[in-house]
Amino acid sequence: MSIKEKMKEMGLSPDNLGFDPDELREKYHEEREKRMRPEGADQYIAAEGQFKYYVEDPYIQDVIERDPVSDETDVILIGGGFGTLITGARLREAGVKNIRIVDKAAEFGGAWYWNRYPNCGCDTESYIYLPLLEEVGYIPSAKYVGQPEIQQHCINIAKKYNLYDDVFFQTRVTELEWHEPDRRWIVRTNRGDAMRARYVVASTGPLNQPKLPGIPGIADYKGHTFHTSRWDYGYTGGSQSEKLDKLGDKRVAIIGTGATAIQAIPPLAESARELYVFQRTPSGVDARNDRPTDPDWAASLKPGWHKERVENFTAVTTGGKWDEDLVNDAWTDMWRERREFSRRARALNLSREEKHELAEITDFKKMERIRHRVDEIVKDPDVAASLKPYYHHQCKRPCVHDHYLEVYNRDNVHLVDTAGKGVERITEKGVVADGKEYEVDCIIFSTGYEFATQYTHRCGFDIVGVNGEHISEHWKDGMRTQFGICSHGFPNFFIIHWQQAGFSLNFAHTITEQAGHIAHILGRCLDEGVVRLELTREGEDAWVNELVSTTKFNRDFLESCTPGIFNNEGKLDEQAILNFTYGPGPMAYYKKLAEWREAGDMPGFEVTQE
Repeated sequence: MSIKEKMKEMGLSPDNLGFDPDELREKYHEEREKRMRPEGADQYIAAEGQFKYYVEDPYIQDVIERDPVSDETDVILIGGGFGTLITGARLREAGVKNIRIVDKAAEFGGAWYWNRYPNCGCDTESYIYLPLLEEVGYIPSAKYVGQPEIQQHCINIAKKYNLYDDVFFQTRVTELEWHEPDRRWIVRTNRGDAMRARYVVASTGPLNQPKLPGIPGIADYKGHTFHTSRWDYGYTGGSQSEKLDKLGDKRVAIIGTGATAIQAIPPLAESARELYVFQRTPSGVDARNDRPTDPDWAASLKPGWHKERVENFTAVTTGGKWDEDLVNDAWTDMWRERREFSRRARALNLSREEKHELAEITDFKKMERIRHRVDEIVKDPDVAASLKPYYHHQCKRPCVHDHYLEVYNRDNVHLVDTAGKGVERITEKGVVADGKEYEVDCIIFSTGYEFATQYTHRCGFDIVGVNGEHISEHWKDGMRTQFGICSHGFPNFFIIHWQQAGFSLNFAHTITEQAGHIAHILGRCLDEGVVRLELTREGEDAWVNELVSTTKFNRDFLESCTPGIFNNEGKLDEQAILNFTYGPGPMAYYKKLAEWREAGDMPGFEVTQE
C-alpha cells in the first residue's frame, strides 16, 4: 500500500483535508527560493562603529561611579537575566556565599531589561516561562504577562536570594583570561577591573545584541531612527501601556514583521498619523486568547505544579510522553492532533519516512488554519494574501496575538509587501521598496538579534584559556563543547546558552536545566576542594560527534525552511550545523544532563583537587 493510499485510509486525502500536500510543498519551496540570498546571515550588520548608538542604554537614570576592583571571589556570573538568576539561586541554596554578578545593564532582567517596546511581553505561557515561581511564591497575573511584570519577577528573585549583595551593574566584561599558576580567571571590564575568580559562568543570552539590516543607504537617512530593543520613548511619547502621544503627526516606518514587530505594531498603528510596515516574510500569527489568572485555579495548585507544567509543555511540543496537555494553547494544539494521527497510524505500520510525511500533514493543517484566520480578519483580500505565511510552523518563531491582524483594516496602516526581496534602499528622506520611495519621519528597525553569529561577538568579549588559546580560535570552525556548557582548554568556565543544547519552544526550560546542572557542578567542586575542572578533548569530541550524527532530520527540516534565524538565513554550512542544537531534542538533552550527574564521577573531565 502506497503512502497516499494509507493517508486516504486515514481520511487524509486532499478532498478530506481541503488542500493538496504536494501543491503546498511546491508553494513552500517557491516562497523559500524568493527569499534566498547568497550572503546568508552576512546580510545583516552589527550595531557598532557609526551604528553604535543603536545599542546605547536609554534606561539608565543614574550613572554608577566606582573605582576599579581587583579582588577575588569564588564564582563570577556574567549577565543579569534568567540564566544568572537561576544559577545564583541554586548556588545560594547549596550554601555558596561568595558570588559576584557583572552585567552591562543597570538592573536585573536580561532580555527583559533591554526590551521595553510598547506591548512587550512573553508569547509563551507565563506559568511555564517565568522561572522559580514556587520558590518565590508567585503566580503571574495572566496567562501571558508583559515586560514590567517579568522584570519585576527577576528583581524579586534577586532579592530573595540576596543577589544584590555583590553585583556590578553598568559594567561590561571585555576579556576573560585563565591564569594557570594559581588556577584563577581574571575578569577584565570597561571599568578597569581585573577581578579574580575560581569559576566563571557566562549567561549573556541570545537576545541582547540587536542587529541591523545591511540595506544600502542605511547611514544616509536624516530622520529619526532606533531599534525596537532600545525603544525611544523620548521620541514616541507614551509608555508600554499608554498611547504613543508624540506620534500623532508623524509618518512612521517599521522594518520587520517578526515576533517583536507583531507586538509593537498595534500600538504604533493606534498612535501614528501614518504607519508603513515593510515586510519581507510574514509571521504565522495564531490567536493568543489571553486571560487573567483564575484565583480558584491558582489556589488549587499542589507543590511541584510548576516543574510538572514546564515538563509537560516541552513533552507535548516535542512528541514526548504525556497524558494530558496542561497548557492547552496555540503552541500545543498541533501536537495534540499529531498524536491522534500517530495513534490511528500504528495499525498501518508506517515507515520512518511515512511518519515524517504524516507529521508534515499536521503541520500543513496548522498553517492552513493560520492562513484562514488571516482571511477571517483582514478585509482587503490583497493585503490578506500578503500576510499569509507559506512555510512550516517552526521554521520561524510562531506568534500569538489577538490584535495584530486587525491593524491592517485601519486607513492609516499600509503594508508594504516586498515579495521576499526586502527593502531596496534607504534615502535621506525614507525607504525605497520595489522602486517606490516612502517619505517618513522615523524608521524603526525590528530586525532581530545576533542569534547565531560568533559567540564572542554576541557576548562582547573573548575568553583566553590554557596556553593563551582564544575560544574564538578554538571555535573558528564551529562550537566545540560538552552539552554546550564546557569546552576543552577552558577550565572552570561554563556557558548557559542554546547552542549545542536541547532547544525548547520554552527557552526558559533549557536555561533552568543548564543553570541547575552548572550549580550542581560548582557546588560539588567547592565542597570537595576541586581547584581545576577541565573538559578533556575526548569528552569534547564525543559530544560534537554525537551532535553531528544526530542532526540529519533537523538539517533536512531546516534546509526546507524559508530563510530565518533558525537556519542561518538559509546558509547551512558545517559551521552553522555545529552551532545549532542537539538533534534528539530538549527532553533527550535534559536526560543526558541528569545521567551525567547521576554517574557521580564527572565523566569526560579532568579533575584536580587541592
